[in-house]
Amino acid sequence: MTAAPNTPPATAKPYQGCAYLAAEGYLDELLIELSADGPIDEVHGQLVLAPGPRRLAAWAANVWLDPVELAIESIGHGARCLRGWQRNWSLTSTACHRRAALIVEKLPHVSARPLVFPALPPAAPLGAFTLLDEQTMLATSRCSTPVPDGAYGFVEDREGPPSRAYLKLWEAFTRLGVRPGPDDRCLDLGSSPGGWTWVLAELGAAVISVDRAPLEERLGQRPGIEQRIESAFGLQPDDIGPIDWLVCDVICYPEKLLPMVQRWLDSGLCKRFVCTLKFQAETDHETARAFASLPGSWLTHLTCNKHELTWMCVPGVTDR
Repeated sequence: MTAAPNTPPATAKPYQGCAYLAAEGYLDELLIELSADGPIDEVHGQLVLAPGPRRLAAWAANVWLDPVELAIESIGHGARCLRGWQRNWSLTSTACHRRAALIVEKLPHVSARPLVFPALPPAAPLGAFTLLDEQTMLATSRCSTPVPDGAYGFVEDREGPPSRAYLKLWEAFTRLGVRPGPDDRCLDLGSSPGGWTWVLAELGAAVISVDRAPLEERLGQRPGIEQRIESAFGLQPDDIGPIDWLVCDVICYPEKLLPMVQRWLDSGLCKRFVCTLKFQAETDHETARAFASLPGSWLTHLTCNKHELTWMCVPGVTDR
């Protein structure tokens, strides 16, 4: 019997937990993070299976919700199981790579074209699957991100921004589903040379740019941008007044960033935050969890992040 659309086959065996796909190069960080909340069942390449409710997984590029195991008799049978469930699927290859690729060939094509900011990501549901062995598939129709393996790619602007840091803010706004506009007043802390200030200005917002170093010259002369040559950490909320967005990509230890963010939260003068936690030699998991515990927080590893996480706090938007 064929399963109803958007319903797994009747023979599917639900996994009582979630599958977490580690951000590229950060499997160890993800394992440490997940282990803080309980045991781990299995690790398949970059994919980690952990029982129980969804855990804090900032170092995961994608989280598979409600995954199931499927016994498959052949390549064609595996493809039919997926097609009868829903249309769009993405392969995360962890084993039996050739066999998995042949299953993909029998599925509808899924475009992975880069996004054009500020366009929204695809709205159609995108499932994910992998082969655990030749006869066992792990699959889910529900993922935390709508793009394959949680990897956001954009058509880049190679002329306007003074640095490639702008891609991080593009992704943050895309994932949040909200962004500054012409009526917004934004504060960019640690702004030089100006990648994030450029994004805000392109969106039409008024920007206060704060750093000990100046913005790139052509950006600093742009109308709507106010430069303040001073330390972001010495600035007090009352020095600025009410703002709609605070963004910060400053290079500092996360434990130093936390009290500054808390000061702005306590002031009530800012509505929305996007800040980068930049780790040095070791990952500061304790401070990362402190950020994640702040009310309304979303802590994640963006596609363009290196050894860093992005903390976002926007009313009405939670981790997905």
